[in-house]
Amino acid sequence: MVYSLSYRRPPYVEPRRISTASGESGPSIGGTTLDDSRESSPDSSVNYGIPDALSFDRIIDGGTCPPCTTRDFMNYLIYIEHAAENLQFFLWYKDYVRRFALLSQNESKLAPEWTLEQAEAQALALKDNPAPMKSISTDAAAIFKGTDFANPKATVVELGKAGSNPFGTPPMTPKLADHDSIAPSEYPWSDSGSTMRSGFRATHDKKAAGAFEAADVKLQPFTIQPFREEISRVISIYIAEGAPRQLNLSSKERAGLLHALAITTHPTAFRRVIHTVEWSLRHQAHQNFIRWTICNGNRPRVIFARGLGIAGILGGILAAVLIVLSGAGRGWRVLSAIGFGIGIATLVAAWKGMCVVLHGMHHRHLRPWELFAEDDDASSSLEMKKDSFDTLGSSNSYEDQPWVAKYEKRNLVRKVFDREVWIQEPALRQIQDTIFFQALLGSLILTAICVGIFVALPKGNFY
Repeated sequence: MVYSLSYRRPPYVEPRRISTASGESGPSIGGTTLDDSRESSPDSSVNYGIPDALSFDRIIDGGTCPPCTTRDFMNYLIYIEHAAENLQFFLWYKDYVRRFALLSQNESKLAPEWTLEQAEAQALALKDNPAPMKSISTDAAAIFKGTDFANPKATVVELGKAGSNPFGTPPMTPKLADHDSIAPSEYPWSDSGSTMRSGFRATHDKKAAGAFEAADVKLQPFTIQPFREEISRVISIYIAEGAPRQLNLSSKERAGLLHALAITTHPTAFRRVIHTVEWSLRHQAHQNFIRWTICNGNRPRVIFARGLGIAGILGGILAAVLIVLSGAGRGWRVLSAIGFGIGIATLVAAWKGMCVVLHGMHHRHLRPWELFAEDDDASSSLEMKKDSFDTLGSSNSYEDQPWVAKYEKRNLVRKVFDREVWIQEPALRQIQDTIFFQALLGSLILTAICVGIFVALPKGNFY
């Protein structure tokens, strides 16, 4: 069973930031605004070449099979798009809403809801008032003192403290913290929402306090609010300038969020930010992920398949020319259809990222990070998987993972004929079947035209 022969795989969407801090709807996709797209039915994604079975909600809810699971989506964002922070933040927020709803009524009252009226009023206030000056070092303040560049309102900080060097590498969460911070979806949280030891809690509290200060927000010590410590850690990981998983937010969005979090820990404080993050995931990352997943071979294999397709077409042309120049009958020229048919079908499929040989077995190549999973130490492999789904973990850097160096040393021939695995997701196999039939149909039409041209030529009778 295949989809319509007019099916087109999802086009690649260039990553771009969509801001909703001003209270306006995001740009439309196919005439649908940001707010409308969230309220539309899941089958609206079919217009972009994505069937219902591979919708964003179904992948997030765990209703798909490899290679279209949530973990595959996360791996794609880490290793290919290099932008996994949106999905990690989205998964944390989804779990945070669930846990906040389980609080008792007395606890939830301590964190009042952040209403739309408050958010709009805050957005207008930020629009009217200029952003606060950033902190400068003591040396810079001494140099500019007494000049036109001096700013008495600027906050002076000492060199060597976190965030003082704008050109420095953002500090990473200590490795020990990675093991102490457990993803909320896998391990229970305490009643206060804290899973941190006192030392790491102080570090995140300090970073969060610096973020509030940079946004000119006066934070009151509302320690009785539920999940206040967890919110401080989220700020230090996702919101603060130079955070290890800093979200791509505008200064107004960041300031508005910090103003809301200074008052309440209610999930509605993240309303505008989560809209931006979710839009990016649904209409950029998800669409690009499905497009990438349709390709059943790695890049060397696809280039090799394209070469075979071109070679088949050239072989068909050569055979047709030789027969035309000879004294053989016109019927023999039809033999060139074998080269044309195989070559064109292979080239069309490879142009869409598919290898027809792998598709014949419904196989795909293992990804580079999957190839060496069995060879690496079990504990190391477990740690890598845990880090990506640790929504309150450190940065998403993977350059030091063992498979990177191993795959670079792998020769080209082994990459072309890498290990294969069966594609378990039925919807993905159906998409690939559709593309394969499109390639066959296009090959049939083009082959008939090419062979017809050579058949119509007169004999050469050169030999």
